[in-house]
Amino acid sequence: MAEKPLRDRIIDTALHLFEKYGYHGVTVDRIVAESDTSKGGFYHNFKSKDELLYHIHDVFITYALTKAQEAYEGFPTPTERLYAIVQSFVKVFHLYKPHITVFYQESTYLKPEYAEPINEKREEFKQIIFRVIREGIEAGEFRPELSVEITGMSIIGMVNWTYKWYNPDGPLSIEEIAAYFADFILHAVLRTPENPAAARFLLRPAAE
Repeated sequence: MAEKPLRDRIIDTALHLFEKYGYHGVTVDRIVAESDTSKGGFYHNFKSKDELLYHIHDVFITYALTKAQEAYEGFPTPTERLYAIVQSFVKVFHLYKPHITVFYQESTYLKPEYAEPINEKREEFKQIIFRVIREGIEAGEFRPELSVEITGMSIIGMVNWTYKWYNPDGPLSIEEIAAYFADFILHAVLRTPENPAAARFLLRPAAE
């Protein structure tokens, strides 16, 4: 098997060390030693440890935002858009679990120059969800009494907490977990979940 590129080795090593010892408990020297590189190799890929921490945060936030944008542009109805966004959002916690763990542990250490673009992407992601909910209400697909902001933040908060309990070796696959989240959220927001156009996105009872 081909060896990982140096940049990937540095990131993987930093993820492991930050998760275990914390951002301030790890030096560039230790990352260099454990990734089997040199300081020249490190600084060729990252200007500083701060930039490395920024990259760890940015990679999964960019992925989640890109998937949300693709869902909004690629599906015609609010129900389909929300379903696709929830599916991809949940799967982030499988694809980038170490990144997200480090994010929640160490995000307060991001310098303003790095925190600002991260926060902008998080806000953009949030606004896409708000827009989908608002348009779902206006189209008559979602319950008219819903608060756009409370509903949106509830969805984000509920899915975000996945990082605390998700186990890749657990009894359910990430696809099954995503299906449960989508079912729960759509049942909460849909005006008529029994409608065949919406019901196809929901879990089916086991056949007797």
